Amino acid sequence: MNIELFIPCFIDQLFPETAFNTIKVLEKAGCTVKYNPAQTCCGQPAFNAGFWDDAKAVGSKFLNDFSEDSVIVSPSASCTGMVKNYYNDLFTNTAAHNKCRAIQGNIYELSDFLVNILQFDYFGAELDGKAVYHDSCAGLRECKIKDEPRQLLSKVLGLELIDMKDEETCCGFGGTFAVKFDAISTAMAQQKVDNAIAADADYIISTDASCLMHLQSYIDKNELPLKTYHLADVLAKGWGNI
Repeated sequence: MNIELFIPCFIDQLFPETAFNTIKVLEKAGCTVKYNPAQTCCGQPAFNAGFWDDAKAVGSKFLNDFSEDSVIVSPSASCTGMVKNYYNDLFTNTAAHNKCRAIQGNIYELSDFLVNILQFDYFGAELDGKAVYHDSCAGLRECKIKDEPRQLLSKVLGLELIDMKDEETCCGFGGTFAVKFDAISTAMAQQKVDNAIAADADYIISTDASCLMHLQSYIDKNELPLKTYHLADVLAKGWGNI
């Protein structure tokens, strides 16, 4: 299958290895990946902060950067959820209405695409240890993803996927929430990390690099024995790592 790849701006700037691993995973699943280097942001930061005119300008560029006829895949449930759910608020009954609807119907979060569209879940990945999966708010509630990442992780050699308390609870990042309410945000990260440690986990895995960035920052600051991984990085381990 030919697909277009959407790499969110923060992954491009902070976690480029996740972007490259996403390409490797998609290619191993049989896809031909096209990447438009002119792409930037979906507009979510401005949208969440209440600057809808700015979000619409950025969103208009997003719609122009991608084809309405192509399948679009992204390693971010948060950004995928923004396009699928909140572009309605920006582009309904505008000149971009029809193209927006077409793209909304063609964009997929990575695990959703691999499991439900390609029906491909084994990559020969290897990672020793115990892991908990963090259900990001966007993944669980906006993209309706729960079983898909767990199915993919269950096929990783050496990895034991275990449950933790409140795995569906927010990690506290929430974009601008972490800036405006830093004490609450930090307390929520602490709760998530404490639950992972209580479950005797070595890793926290998720589909959202923004959540993992927040959690890893807390882990590093407090020198805790945990490591975070994006799902794409785990699926590329043992055969396709950079």
